[in-house]
Amino acid sequence: MQNIQASASLKQQASVNQLAAPLISQLLAQANTLQLGVSKHESGCTIVDAGIQHAGSAEAGRLIAEICMGGLGRVALQADDRFSGWTEAVAVTSTSPVLACLASQYAGWALSHEKFFSLGSGPARALAQREDLFKELAYVDSASSTCIVLETDKVPPLQVIEKIVRDTKVTPENLTIILTPTSSIAGVVQIVGRVLEVALHKAHTLHFPLENIVSGSGLAVLPPVAKDFMTAMGRTNDAILFGGYVHLQVRGDDAAAAKLAADLPSSASKDYGKTFAEVFKFYEMDFYKIDPMLFSPAKVTITNVDTGHVFEGGYLNADLINLSFS
Repeated sequence: MQNIQASASLKQQASVNQLAAPLISQLLAQANTLQLGVSKHESGCTIVDAGIQHAGSAEAGRLIAEICMGGLGRVALQADDRFSGWTEAVAVTSTSPVLACLASQYAGWALSHEKFFSLGSGPARALAQREDLFKELAYVDSASSTCIVLETDKVPPLQVIEKIVRDTKVTPENLTIILTPTSSIAGVVQIVGRVLEVALHKAHTLHFPLENIVSGSGLAVLPPVAKDFMTAMGRTNDAILFGGYVHLQVRGDDAAAAKLAADLPSSASKDYGKTFAEVFKFYEMDFYKIDPMLFSPAKVTITNVDTGHVFEGGYLNADLINLSFS
């Protein structure tokens, strides 16, 4: 769907939950070969361990990234020759990037109970409608089953699962919860697979009209898996901030397209110039003190399909990639 302002009936046809359902079935059916753990929780929901007690795999992360995009995006693992020593990348494409990225993939649902906290992403968000973002998108989904992806190394407590069930209005038996620790290969792939989503979220923050975004693709270098959370979080962020490239096709006037190309890259942020770990430490581990404009791909190309003109901004930063990954 090329226009987020399309008719309600058209939007209703593009159900991120219904489109993701076959991918979820595939993930569960291939659990053994993907090195995943699948279990029934006491609540009745299905828990998928993609890196806690089970090793997981890069292919699992790729499929989880497609689930996160609500079946409206394609994710691939491919060779990458842009950075010496780091030869793999995650490629993402979508012809419905606003719905795929913002209505599904974006980790925007805060779920917490006592010491547990995680941001939920995936198609369950579109059923729960707990974020103001859905009012802006004017998007409401309907489905009898759903899936949520949590970037965590712990099974959520019963109270969090009950909240997900309550807010999505599905039975526990029709809920799948996928757990992807940051310090796991599946976790790394599905996080780096957000390179396009990060660009869409930044475009939204910059108040670029979402209805003018036609399609998008992205490529981000795949970092080595780190064994501790802090290093893993730094590397996965840096993979996008310094090694991520996004191409958006947009409509509208050239001035808006040119401004988007100039403002979208991470280098436009006042906090650009150090690895994410260094920036995080500088702000005393307070994520919300970091300039939100930093969270964007390193380099962008904006093509205006109405005029045929192309605008570029930002640049890849091999020095900071090497500093982060080494």
